[in-house]
Parts: sequence; structure tokens; C-alpha cells
Amino acid sequence: MCRFLAYHGDPVYLDELVCVPTHSLVHQSLHAAEAKTETNGDGFGLGWYGERPEPGLFRDVRPAWSDENLRSLSRQIRARTFLAHVRASTGTATTRANCHPFAHGRLLFMHNGQIGGYARIRRRLEALIPDSLYEARQGSTDSEALFLLAIANGLAEDPVGAMAETLATVRGLMREAAIDEPVRLTAIATDGETLTAYRWACDGCPPSLYWRETATGLVVVSEPIDGCRDGWRVVPKGGALVARAGAPARVLEPGLAQGRIAA
Repeated sequence: MCRFLAYHGDPVYLDELVCVPTHSLVHQSLHAAEAKTETNGDGFGLGWYGERPEPGLFRDVRPAWSDENLRSLSRQIRARTFLAHVRASTGTATTRANCHPFAHGRLLFMHNGQIGGYARIRRRLEALIPDSLYEARQGSTDSEALFLLAIANGLAEDPVGAMAETLATVRGLMREAAIDEPVRLTAIATDGETLTAYRWACDGCPPSLYWRETATGLVVVSEPIDGCRDGWRVVPKGGALVARAGAPARVLEPGLAQGRIAA
């Protein structure tokens, strides 16, 4: 399982959240407390929105804790919306193309979790991605496949509904292949103006996901970056968190997209 962080609000320097806190994302890359594995050393990535509508992207296969470029860039980049991710591979290669976040046009996406038995449905899942989007596929992860299929299902217009439809499709393929392993997912999608976070698992055991609104904006994390749960709220199982510029974040529950995903 990976660890990630997202921010949406007034511009801040990335290092204030990614590197500086006691239990920062860089610290979690070596000492995660609520992940399946303590170490998340199979690469990292940053995606941020500056003066242009399309996001910037920096990804590498080095562990976050040992990459001096990550710390240097984080001290210099100031952004209103950004995603940061440290990766623990669930079986696909450790390559830059497999590091999160993934970008397409104005959209950024990152994922923590896995599709159970992915190798057995990968060909059929990829076949559902339209040619116009499949040609943008650079890596081999289930995460990128989810992202591209969600775009095809309307991620830009309806982030919650598109993800619900995508996960329902994945569950259908898994049932056809008689796969008993679960789908477990926390994920974040954004176009720089709206940010949507998801937490779902078909077995009721999704990865951890917390959020907090600060004086400057919204922070969404796999684990509290200050090492303390006080002041952090949990995104409920099966829920989604939606934030738009100038409005308070709101939680959609009891189920992702009103229960349109069959267990």
C-alpha cells in the first residue's frame, strides 16, 4: 500500500506539508504507521498547479527519503493545489511511468490500494479504455488503468459518478474471472479547481484516509502528518470527499455514488 497527500486552497510551499511535519509524507516513505508495509520506497511523485491550467509533474524511482531533488523542489514550488505520493509496488515494475500521480490534460490522479487478481483481468480491463485514451497509457499499473477508464466514464464532469461506474465495471470483471481477492482503494482526482477523494473496498476494509481544513485550505492524507489524530476527520468507508474553490469541503455518504457499486 502507498501513502499520499493532497492540498487544495491558498497557495503554499509544498515542503510545508510534504517534508517539514513530524510525520510528513517523506517520513512516511520510510516509517508509515497505518499502511500494509512500513516502507514505501518504490518511487514518488509530485503533481501541482501553477500559473497554467495543466499541472506540472515530477516523478522518480528513487525513495522519497533519499532524493535531494524532491526536497529542493518542494522548497521552491508554491501551489494552490497539489498531490504528492510515495509508492509501495503491488507487483508492477518500479519505473517512472508507474509512479503517481498520473496526468492527462488538466486532470491529476493518484491511488492507494490494489485490484485483487489484476493480472487475470488486465487485458479485458484495458480493452475497455478507448483508443484515444489508451494511447496515453505509459505504465503498467492498475492505478493508471483505473484513471483512464474513469476519464472515459466522465471523470472531468462527474468525478464521483465516474469512479463509481469504473469500480462497478472492475467488480464485474472480477466476478466473471472468479477472483476472490478484494478491491481496496483510496484515491484522489483533481483538475486544479475541484478535488475529489474516494475511500472504498468491496470487503469493507479500505485503506486509511483523513482530512482537515486549515486556515489556508484542505489537506487530505493517508496518515496524519503531525503524528496525531486530533483535529483530523476520517473519510467514511464507501464515502467521497468533494472540495471546490471558495466552498467548504463536503463528505458524500453513506456510499460512494449512492451505493451504485455492488459489493
